[in-house]
This record gives sequence, C-alpha cells and structure tokens, in this order.
Amino acid sequence: MNKMTFPNACQVMRWHFHPLGFEASMDAPRSMIARLFDRTTGVTLLAIAGIPCTAIMAAADVERIIEAVEAEIEAFAPPVRLLNAG
Repeated sequence: MNKMTFPNACQVMRWHFHPLGFEASMDAPRSMIARLFDRTTGVTLLAIAGIPCTAIMAAADVERIIEAVEAEIEAFAPPVRLLNAG
C-alpha cells in the first residue's frame, strides 16, 4: 500500500484540482481544513473543515478526501462556474 505524508498528499490534491487553487492544513491531529480558490483572484470558492485525515495517509485515503471535496463542489456550487474559474 502506498503511503504519503500530509504535504505530499496535499500536492496530489493540488494537481487533481488544477486549474483551481487548493490548499489544506491540519486543524487537529486527525482532521484538516481544505480550501479551493480562484488562482487569479484568490477568492475562496469552497472551504471545508473537519475532513478526517492523518499525518501519514494511504493513497486510498487521499482518494477519499478528493471524492469528498468533489461531492461538496457538486452540492454547493454550479459546476460550470467552478470549471471556468481557472
């Protein structure tokens, strides 16, 4: 099983969400805050707190986080607006 550190997992998520900006930080030992933003203006498009994570994660865990963020995008923002934001 592939394991990655939190910074490496964040890099994978940045690549996945490009051209949108993505940043994340751990807000507790087992959770994180993620933010998607317009890279041109810096405007936050979506912020999610309390996403379960750890300092060392399996690739499947990173995939689960990506899917959770994508579900929030679909639930709260018109997809066309987000796709055109970069």
